[in-house]
Amino acid sequence: MLLIKCPYCEEERPELEFRNAGEAHLVRNSSIIEQSDEDFASFLYFRQNPKGLQFERWRHIHGCGRFFNAVRDSVSDKFLTVYKAGEPKPDVDALLSGNPTPDAEPVKKRAPRTKKAEL
Repeated sequence: MLLIKCPYCEEERPELEFRNAGEAHLVRNSSIIEQSDEDFASFLYFRQNPKGLQFERWRHIHGCGRFFNAVRDSVSDKFLTVYKAGEPKPDVDALLSGNPTPDAEPVKKRAPRTKKAEL
């Protein structure tokens, strides 16, 4: 099971406490009335789904309830970093090289459980 660090709670919690809320950093057109139905439907329903790094929005539903963003590799399902909603995208090249920005904290996997000694 993955552990995801909520940037607001500043705690690593099991992935079951979180829900994916889609692609991050989408910008709505400021004049929706002037937008065609096809363009609005494209904005509303169609998302990129690249193989590799994705910027995603997540919600800590069984914790603080707040939305945050994450950089996740869709191939390995590994979270590279999480950051608060409204913050700019982190530098992907720095994340891949292993030198994340000071604010970005990598998410770790939980160590396997050990069996308790029988009494």
